[in-house]
Parts: sequence; C-alpha cells; structure tokens
Amino acid sequence: MPLIAILPGDGIGPEVTTQARRVLDALDLDLSFEEAAVGGAAYLESGHPLPPATLDLAKRADAILFGAVGDPRCDALERQFRPEQAILGLRKELGLFANLRPAKLFPGLEDASALRPEVAGAIDMVIVRELNGDVYFGEKGMRTTADGRREGYDIMSYAEDEVARIAKVGFETARVRQGKLCSVDKANVLETSQLWRDVVTEMSAHYPDVALTHMYVDNAAMQLVRNPGQFDVIVTGNLFGDILSDQASMCAGSIGMLPSASLGAGRKGLYEPIHGSAPDIAGQGKANPCATILSAAMLLRYSLGMDNAADRIEAAVTEALAGGARTADLGGTLSTEAMGDAVVKALG
Repeated sequence: MPLIAILPGDGIGPEVTTQARRVLDALDLDLSFEEAAVGGAAYLESGHPLPPATLDLAKRADAILFGAVGDPRCDALERQFRPEQAILGLRKELGLFANLRPAKLFPGLEDASALRPEVAGAIDMVIVRELNGDVYFGEKGMRTTADGRREGYDIMSYAEDEVARIAKVGFETARVRQGKLCSVDKANVLETSQLWRDVVTEMSAHYPDVALTHMYVDNAAMQLVRNPGQFDVIVTGNLFGDILSDQASMCAGSIGMLPSASLGAGRKGLYEPIHGSAPDIAGQGKANPCATILSAAMLLRYSLGMDNAADRIEAAVTEALAGGARTADLGGTLSTEAMGDAVVKALG
C-alpha cells in the first residue's frame, strides 16, 4: 500500500492539505497516510524546521504532499532555523532537482486574470525549474568591506551536469506536449547563464523532434504578459524559475490555482501548491485549496502511476469552477472547506 507523507506546515498549509486529503479519500484508493510537522510549526514544537522524524517519514514515503512554510514569528531566527530551510532541506536530502509547474487557465476564470480574456485564455504551459543549484544553494554570507560597509553576497553557479539533467527533463516534457522548449537565461551578462545556454544547446542534438529557443529572462517576463500562449515548456534555473512561475500563476488567474511537483531521479516526489503560507489569512477559511488538490493529482500521476485517478481530480476541479465555485482570490465567496466540498461533489 503506497504511503503518502502529509506535511501541512504553516499558515494556510494545514487548511489546504486537509481539503486535498478529503479529495484523495473520496477516490477510495488503497493509500495510507502519515502526517508530521515541518517549517515554523516544527521549529516551535521541536527547535528545528525539519526534525529527524519528519525527514525519516519523507524518506519512507512513496510521495509527499506538502502545504506551505513561513511564520512571521520565526523571521528573526538564524537562517538555518527559519521555516523555509525545511523545503530546501527536503529537496537536498531527497535529491529533488526538477520542479514542474503547470500553468493553465481554467475555463471560466478569464476574468480572474489581469490579462485580456483572449490573451489569458491561451495560457497552457509547464515551467521546469531547477531546484538544487543557483544562488539558493551557493555560498552566501554577510561581511564587512575594507571601508567598513556591510555587504551581503550569494554565489550563483551551475555545473554542466546539473544543467544537463534539468535540460533533459525540459526536453522530455516538451516531447510529450507540443514539442516546443524555451530555455530562459541571462547569458548576455552572466557566465553561469552562458554555460546554461551552451549545455542546453548541446543537449538539443539528442532531441531533434523538439524545437528549442532561447530567451533572456527579462524578455521572458515581458512575453508572459504580452503573449503567454507562445510558450509550451520553459526550462530555467532556480532563481528565474521561482519568479517566472509566480508571474505565470497570476496570468492564469490566481496563485491559488497552480500546483507543482518536485522530482528526482526516481518516482518519489514532493507535491505542493506554489503559493506561500499566507499568514494574513491563515485560520480564516479563505484560502483556495485548488492548487493543493491539483498537486495531489500530480502526486497520483507522477509518483504512483495512477493516471485515471489524477484525471478524475483535474476534471472535478474543472467542473467545480465551471459551476461557479469560487474562493475570494477568484472573486467568489466560498470558504476553503466549501471549495473542497464542490470538488468532492464533482468527483461523483
């Protein structure tokens, strides 16, 4: 029986993971679940954002459903104890280097996008973001310059094998979609990006059926607003992927609608909504659970091979939205639980 680890985390994390668990239960699949604390909740409970028991569960599980981390009460902690270190630690310990973030405008949500309906309606892409390199994992620190000024630094770097393995994910993702891959970098000013572009170009020789283009990140940000329908699959580094995927979510209506999958070399993955912990609305029943519910669908598809069950969840979310179900971020009035009710009802 597959084991799913549920790590609710902070803020709205427990609220949205509860609804995703309800949807999984409604499918009546042969699954088992274990829950553990992570992030700020874990620090306040045990003194570390990723306690040994939580990491052990993550390693034992076949897949992980993750909520969100971030707690203002922990903002002043030393960096290694901050809630966000939990997700970075899980990525590193589990070897999760590829983040897949689909962005698609669901029918009926055209008015929720900041873009014109005819522009927003064309959005259907996947952003493949590298997770284990770049400035997030490079050498970093604070120092004092010779003339007494404080200076912060974060080193951006990628080795060619790190670029090659994420490029492979990008090419193979594009191969089963529309066959178009756009590699996003900043090669005109960054040596790291020049290596990125060189390696991705070299990899393209192995994928003659995929049309490869390159785009600087500033232009990519502009094109996501101007003509998002041009993109099929985007592959990019950790920092640029973090920014562009959040931008894509708002083009598609709401950050509360976008799921993600963090994958490694095997089938195990970590699945989470791309939104944060939203402490300003935590505990108020206002959060949109759809991104987490759709993350559960990705979990079934990528880690457990249950494509039919994943299709059912995605169809249920589509049906609920088409029927007018909306949380506040989509201009509606439904609570988190009521939105979960709508999706469960649509499952039949």
